[in-house]
Amino acid sequence: MSPGLLISAPSSGTGKTTVMLGLLRALADDGLKVQPFKSGPDYIDPAFHKAACGRDSFNLDGWAMGKGLWQAISGQAAGADICVAEGSMGLYDGVATRGQQGFGSSAETAQAMGWPVVLVLDVGGQAQSAAATALGFRQYMPDLPFAGVILNRCASPRHERLTRLGMDRAGLPVLGVLPRRGDLTLPERHLGLIQAVEHPDLDAAIAGYAAFLRENVNLDAIKSAAQGAPLPAPAALPRPPAQRIAIARDAAFSFTYPHLLEGWHAAGAQILPFSPLADEAPDPDADLVWLPGGYPELHAGKLAAATRFRAALRKHAESKPVHGECGGYMALGQALIDKDGTRHEMAGLLGLVTSYEKRKFHLGYRRATLSGPMPGFDAGATLRGHEFHYSTILDQPDASLALVADADGNPVPETGSTRGHASGTFFHLITGDETP
Repeated sequence: MSPGLLISAPSSGTGKTTVMLGLLRALADDGLKVQPFKSGPDYIDPAFHKAACGRDSFNLDGWAMGKGLWQAISGQAAGADICVAEGSMGLYDGVATRGQQGFGSSAETAQAMGWPVVLVLDVGGQAQSAAATALGFRQYMPDLPFAGVILNRCASPRHERLTRLGMDRAGLPVLGVLPRRGDLTLPERHLGLIQAVEHPDLDAAIAGYAAFLRENVNLDAIKSAAQGAPLPAPAALPRPPAQRIAIARDAAFSFTYPHLLEGWHAAGAQILPFSPLADEAPDPDADLVWLPGGYPELHAGKLAAATRFRAALRKHAESKPVHGECGGYMALGQALIDKDGTRHEMAGLLGLVTSYEKRKFHLGYRRATLSGPMPGFDAGATLRGHEFHYSTILDQPDASLALVADADGNPVPETGSTRGHASGTFFHLITGDETP
């Protein structure tokens, strides 16, 4: 069995990440083997989850993932005492058009895994009325397993008493009440949280969250509420696109879905990390160089000055493939213009020129049909991924890598590019479509 819980909320910004990290650490401190998950396509939160409990966190996504990949990822819970998943956005939020298994909501993840929902409610500015919100979420999908609520940002004992009266009337268990505190927020950037590796003292922050939860949440009740469906039969994670993979890994390039890296490792691929920011060259014996997404715009000057890295990348691309995702794609391009309008020369393996001078929000699932091959996939393959950035394309002169559409099938202009052995996409790869 995989007993677990899913931490969700009516909307973003209610404090569920604080609850998630504090709960992971508190349960781990109690001696439990805790397996974290993230519902949806977020690629920043899993690194925080691992820092909290010491185990890799994996994404579960009903829109992007077919049954085979879902089965392989949920199987990562083997050996854990309890699973804790963090939802995305609001509990029922997803897309309008069905994907491989569903619409991508956190409620679908909870239902598929049999994990009861812990609903985190921001009760600021209301008291008994919070129960009406919670009851609506409870009754919207009556067969959804439901553990109870955690009341966040409670202003006073009187506020707590009135809010509890509403919950009692609605018949909803209160698992904890968190007093209002302004020092528990994690630093953020335009894509949400900063990266875990950038936090000045992440371990101390998570320890503080755990102590806060231990004081104000009924951990025994939460442990008792955990349930789950039987674990599936073992299944294989995605296979590697090459045997020896040199992967950029530093503050500028860090966004890779954990299930991909785990699958590559499990299949025996050699993962060879290097740091472009330290002007390191990828291993010359690598079969493939992979540049993940990240924040190259914050380090554009340093990347432009990394002559050893850029020369080695060009040398590799003369005979072997190089692929970039989002930030990695931009780094493979001709130039990147930062928010101040300064142009920085990039690797030049592709003609792409991008700019942050006038930010434009690009967000959503992507379904791409490859016009030509890319590492790990043949021409004609259909891939699923997620795009989330603020850069604008000023020039994209190379051949398109794919026909790309959003979750509803509407075409998007960010088609990716290919030239010689170099390729790149603005979406972060999650998986290829599974054959029905």
